[in-house]
Formats: sequence, C-alpha cells, structure tokens
Amino acid sequence: MKVSELVTMGISHTRNAVAEAVYLKTGLNFTKPITFHALVNERCNCKCRHCEYWRQAEYAPEMSIEQWQTTLLSIKEFTGPFSVNFSGGEPFIKKGFIDLLYFCRKHHILAGVTTNGALLNENNCATIVASKPFNINISCDANTPEIHDYIRGMNGLFNKIIRGITLLREEQAKQNISFPIIIKPTIMSLNFRILPDIVRWAKEIGATAVNFQPLGRWTRETYDELWIEEKECPELDRIMEQLIAMKQSGFPIMNSEEILRLMTANFREEKASPENMPCRIGLEEFFIRPEGDVKLCFHFPSIGNTTKQSAKEIWMGEQAKKIRDNTIACDKLCLLTCLSQKSLLNKVNQALTILSRQKKTDNHHH
Repeated sequence: MKVSELVTMGISHTRNAVAEAVYLKTGLNFTKPITFHALVNERCNCKCRHCEYWRQAEYAPEMSIEQWQTTLLSIKEFTGPFSVNFSGGEPFIKKGFIDLLYFCRKHHILAGVTTNGALLNENNCATIVASKPFNINISCDANTPEIHDYIRGMNGLFNKIIRGITLLREEQAKQNISFPIIIKPTIMSLNFRILPDIVRWAKEIGATAVNFQPLGRWTRETYDELWIEEKECPELDRIMEQLIAMKQSGFPIMNSEEILRLMTANFREEKASPENMPCRIGLEEFFIRPEGDVKLCFHFPSIGNTTKQSAKEIWMGEQAKKIRDNTIACDKLCLLTCLSQKSLLNKVNQALTILSRQKKTDNHHH
C-alpha cells in the first residue's frame, strides 16, 4: 500500500462526495461507484457457525477467470483507477484465482483479498506475495485455537493462520514487497470479552492492523448462540471503551471510535440515527456476486449482470436508479465493515493507521 495509491483513491472519493450531494439534492446522477466487492465463489473449506454457504444444496454458478477479467476492465473503463476486495466463500480455492491477482497488478487495479487463511501455505505464499496484492485480510475470531477453530468449524485452522502470516512476512522480506496483513475478527458472544487480547496478539504475530466487524444475523446459530444479548450489552460497551483507549494509545485498530461506539446499537438492532442518514451505499457500492450479478447493497435485489452489460450500463440503468432510491430511504443501522458508510475522514484515518504500522512491521522484518 503506497501513499500515491491512497491519494488516487482519495481523489475519487472526494469527487464522489460532491456528486452524492448533487444526487441527494437534485436526483442528477454524476456518481460512479467507489467501493468494489467481488465474491468469486460461495464454495468454502470452512464450516463457520455464522455462515450458510457451506450448508447450501447447490452453489451459485461462477464466472470464469476470463469473465472476471472482462468485468474488471469494464469497471476501469468507467471509473478509472479503482481498488477491489475479493472474497468468497474462500477465494483461494477457486482455480486460477492467483492468476486474477496478477492480472489486476498488470492492469493497475488494486486488489485486496479476504481469506480464512487455510491456504496461506508453502505452495501459495510466494506466488501470492509476488502478485503484489493491495492487502490481505484474514478472518480470525480469537487468539486461541479452541475458540477460533470452533467458530470456523475447522480443526487446526488457527495454527495454519499463524504459519501463513509467518510465511507471508518471510516472502515479503525476501521479495522486498510490502502490503498490509489485516486481522478481521467478527464480534460475537463467544469472543467479545477477548477482543483486546486479539489486538495484542495480532500485533505480536506481525499483522499490520485489526479491523473488527459485527456479526450479522443469518444462520440459526446467530440467533441461538452467537448473538450478544441485551444483558451482555453493558459489558460490550466497556470492552468497546477499552478498545478506544487502546486505539488512542497507538494500537493498530482500523475501526473509527464512532463505529466502535455504535457496536452495541448493532446488537440491540437499533435503527440508524438521523445524523447517519441518508444511507449512501447506493451511491458508492458495486458488489459483484459469483455469477456476475451486481448489487448496490446485499439487502436489495441486483441491478444488472456483468456478463451481459458494461459496468457503466449497470450503474446508470433504470433498475439501479430504483434500487438506489430505496437504499437512500433505508434506515437500517449497518455496521458490517464491508458496507458501513465511512466518511472520507474515517477512510483517511484508517489508511494512516495501516501506513504507520506497516512501516514499523516492515522495518522489524527487514
């Protein structure tokens, strides 16, 4: 992650902030998407208690690597330079996925990946680092194997993650390539009391930063077992204040203080407050599913398909306008990091957290 790349992204975010204001006042659309999420598959090698994908009778059809390449070039033609975060399922089990990372690098598309870490092994780490990803996010929910492996439904996964981070760091030093390695815990009843420990652990093992994400309600377990209930909310508040104090003292926590303070409201399932309205996701997000369907928000229907239309046609189309206006009127409080609207200032602060910490870890490993 380089300062120049962040400046380029900052410019498109600033431009879009103006276009969003125009849209909200007049309905004239000069916006372009600025956050890109790409779900390459639903297939996964984990059986997470808070995920349904592995229990499905069948998976969504998947675009080929060539179709993904066409999709990404179509976006670039419409928006100019952009960054995309690939996830799944588990992206590294998709055949040819690492080739797609090389393709992004060759075409100056900044590509981050969210992975469960199971395939960050001796076979893959050298080629992953050589593809120069923008960042690697590793979903890790605890600083102990007992809790993490139970939540993720795979024995030995925690130790694979530790080994994977070591291998990535060694390859980064060997190839003289630098990018952030970010730990992404999902906050839930089984781990919220150990969140400060997770931050300390992440720092010790050489991760760049920690980015928390609250649990969403999806599977049976998210209702029966994993949700943080009302009686635990005061304790959750105390933990969040502890994380805020840690952040202020220099621990590499990416979430803003505002988002950390809203965590309890998320578990109380409160509506968004007037100052967080209107929701801007429909003016910013381009969320691509495995079969090429595009959504502005995963709570709403798709607005088109990249195998049939260009990115510009999808974004400017009738269906997009209809869904966009529905998202603007929505008052759901979404804190999921993939979707929570972050102000430009939040994004700048997140980037600075990563850059300052990256410098330290790089110096330490070199």
